Amino acid sequence: MPESKTLSYEIDRYLQHLEIVQQSSPHTLRNYRIDLQMFSEQMEESKVSAVDQVQKRHIRNFLALLHTRGAARRTATRRLSSLRSFFKFLCREQLIKNNPVEEINGPKLDKTLPRPLTMQEVDLFFSQPDLTNYLGLRDRCMMELFYSSGLRVSELAGLNRDDVDLQGRRVRLRGKGKKERVVPLTKTVVDWLERYLQHPDRYIDDDCHQAQKCEKAIFLNRWGNRITVRSIDRLFQGYLRSSALLGHVTPHALRHTIATHWLEKGMDLKTVQNLLGHSALTTTTIYAQVSTRLKRQAYEKAHPLAKKETDSS
Repeated sequence: MPESKTLSYEIDRYLQHLEIVQQSSPHTLRNYRIDLQMFSEQMEESKVSAVDQVQKRHIRNFLALLHTRGAARRTATRRLSSLRSFFKFLCREQLIKNNPVEEINGPKLDKTLPRPLTMQEVDLFFSQPDLTNYLGLRDRCMMELFYSSGLRVSELAGLNRDDVDLQGRRVRLRGKGKKERVVPLTKTVVDWLERYLQHPDRYIDDDCHQAQKCEKAIFLNRWGNRITVRSIDRLFQGYLRSSALLGHVTPHALRHTIATHWLEKGMDLKTVQNLLGHSALTTTTIYAQVSTRLKRQAYEKAHPLAKKETDSS
């Protein structure tokens, strides 16, 4: 077995593995870094410095600390998932004999179903960006693209010019696990993309060679660099406040919404699964569960008296 290194050293090496070998997104890397550094700090207080010194009780104490600090169940589950992946890596590298995270269950999550937006809510939210300026046009374009093709926010932020075929009305996406898929674009979103990409203010500072620097990126921030996932989330929060809509209107909410609307319009689950890039069909069935219209249709189709009631009304 290789010589045991300090916990902080192996965390840095694991993060490099995620970035270089697995090519994880900046958003994923950031989350792993936060989770593992928090665990490392807790281990320092417990006088644990080497990876082979970590035991199950240390993991349980860490979870108990998160609970004491008021961490949400979903946050605690994510931090435990980060630890699980990290210690699996150490096992593969033969730096530890026993995985201390094995047989440790995270907190049970409440099964909350996403609420899709109505078309009136979609229209209201989409009307928030100021289309008289370049950044407002960019934001409306992103909203339309989310709703057009059900992108994840990381997929939209990572889009390159050569991923989009405007003439063929399709876009190539790199989803979870670097799996690629091609999804169609509506004519509406193609029109918005053309307006945005041809806008004269797209490249703000020619003296800084921004045009060459981010020529391949589709969506740029105000400084001409590729926009980040966090920036997109902040933009959506700002538009949510200005719209006065209740609840959470996030990029993922638009993904939930278009998936539900596809199903309500008669698209089959398998096609929705392929468009969204879900590895399991069970994930896609969530959208069928949240739709009251689909429930009503299923009820009227299955109930022996429902059709008579519909016909007589």
